[in-house]
Amino acid sequence: MKISVITTCYNREKTIASAIESTLSQDYANKELVVIDGASKDGSVKIINQYKNELAYFVSEKDSGMYNALNKGIQNCTGDIIGLLHSDDIFYNEKTLSKIAEAFEKTNADIIYANGQYVDEKDIENVKRIYKAKPFKKKYLKYGWIPLHTTIFAKKEVFENYGLYREDFQIASDYEISLRWFSNDLLKKEFLNDWIVKMRLGGKSTTMKQQKKKTDEDIRIIKEYGLLGYFTAFSKIARKLPQYILPKIKNYK
Repeated sequence: MKISVITTCYNREKTIASAIESTLSQDYANKELVVIDGASKDGSVKIINQYKNELAYFVSEKDSGMYNALNKGIQNCTGDIIGLLHSDDIFYNEKTLSKIAEAFEKTNADIIYANGQYVDEKDIENVKRIYKAKPFKKKYLKYGWIPLHTTIFAKKEVFENYGLYREDFQIASDYEISLRWFSNDLLKKEFLNDWIVKMRLGGKSTTMKQQKKKTDEDIRIIKEYGLLGYFTAFSKIARKLPQYILPKIKNYK
């Protein structure tokens, strides 16, 4: 079973090396790393080129956004399983892909999802927010529940049969594709109760303006999927509060 990891990048010279090394250092041998750069203007491309011989595919060119870049990555993956690792993030440890592969082999699932951590930008051992999932029940979707997207690994045939990321969304397409999968009774979803990823705080939807845009896109998606409108959107936001509180109560280092 071959696992493809897609890393997209735009002006991330400070973190792109750690993201690449996080995948290359995995102890699971049957893997590949696909890197899609959006024509970075800093030193990102120079850094990526240092690893070029170890990458399955690499391109640096202008794109129309993150989801366009992810779709390029998916189209150039050759693995049986596809997962994402953003350029600011790292896998939880070097055994992560082995655990993912084992979960697929044991369950024959179409999708495996797990737990993730948000960490301090400068100190990745300082956990600021935890995003724990649970075994799936379809009713959870009405209450704003969805797994952390970067913990979701899917068979390549899921993309082939049910489509790529919608590029009409600028921020929330990961929510839309997650709902597309988790609302589909034909897809077998399995929860791996383990930490998968450490995500540096920051990113595309962290400013107030971007949060407003994300909420607007979320509501549009929620309506498309026949959920509970503003109640689902509010519940989705409210779920974040304990994610920030728990690391202060329990030491996740």
